[in-house]
This record gives sequence, structure tokens and C-alpha cells, in this order.
Amino acid sequence: MSSPRSSRKRLFAFLLLANVVASHGCAPPSVAANETPPDESKHIVGWVERVTVVPIGFPVKAKLDTGARTSSIHAEDIERFERDGEKWVRFTIAVEDPDDVVRRTRLERPLFRNVRIKDHDDVSDRRAVVELGFCIDGRSERAQFTLADRSRFIYPVLLGRRFLADRYVIDPAKTFEASPTCPATESDSPEPSEEANE
Repeated sequence: MSSPRSSRKRLFAFLLLANVVASHGCAPPSVAANETPPDESKHIVGWVERVTVVPIGFPVKAKLDTGARTSSIHAEDIERFERDGEKWVRFTIAVEDPDDVVRRTRLERPLFRNVRIKDHDDVSDRRAVVELGFCIDGRSERAQFTLADRSRFIYPVLLGRRFLADRYVIDPAKTFEASPTCPATESDSPEPSEEANE
């Protein structure tokens, strides 16, 4: 006959085993106790995607980088000017089309703001920021872009975390997951000085 002490030990061992099974064996496999369920409102994209900048009209490669706060686009011949008392900027977007031919599009946009960027030598560079429309993953988007010389970089467009936050999740193992096509009704703001692509 078992003593009361040994019965209590067996009961304690049984309860401990039941607790382990309940906490590990019966939990839903998709969400662990310390995991946050994925936000289904955010689209999953690769770290490099093709986007269609609306004024250009064809897909270009873009790096999606949460390490950069502001988005950036390669621009040349940047000129600041005033129109009706407002600050504007005139610039040329020079990027390769899908056939690897460099196409240049001259644009004018209101100056959204200025940013100061410091390089590795601690030299400050004042850059213009404009707002541009573009398409990624079949969605129409708008973002603030610094106009910069990105000729030494592989990708002419960079999308930073100011744009990515609350919209997209980056899968670092994937590239070119999203479609660069625009919705059928997509159009950008009027182009007061847009020239034909060269």
C-alpha cells in the first residue's frame, strides 16, 4: 500500500507533466506564446523590387532599405527656382529602361522640404526633397524623395523606412516579388515642364 507521501509525489509529477503537455503540445503551431501574429494589412516584398515612377512610365529597380529614413532617386541638373512666390525645383531623372537604355525625363515639382546629409568626411550637403507618385505591387503610392546623385550605386531608387512603415514588410531572402504595374486609373499630378523621354 502506498504511503500518502508517495501518492502526493505521483500526483505532483502527473500535474507537472500535464502542464508541460498543455503549454507545449496543444498550443497553436502558427503562433508561439512570445510571437506576434503577422500583420495581414502589410504587403510582403523583397529587398529589391521593380517600381514604376509615374512620370517616367516604365519599371526601374529599387532597393528597399529600412536603414535609410528617407527615400531617394537619382537626379541630374537640379535647379531651384520660384513660381508664383513658391519654391520649386527642376531636375532630370536619368535611369535605365528595361532594355538597359538610359532614358532622361525633365521634371518640375514644388519643393517639399530640404534635408542636410553628411558624408563620411563630415561635409554637409543640402538636398531638395520632392513628392513623386509611383507604383509597386500593383498599388499606387506617393513618397518624399531626396534628389541625389546615385550614379555610384547599383539601384537608382531607394525606398526608406518613412515610406515602408505600416505598409510593407521586407523579406531579405527575396527579390522581385512584387509587380511594378500601376492601377488602370493611375495618373500623376500635372507636368508643367515635362519633356518627352530621350
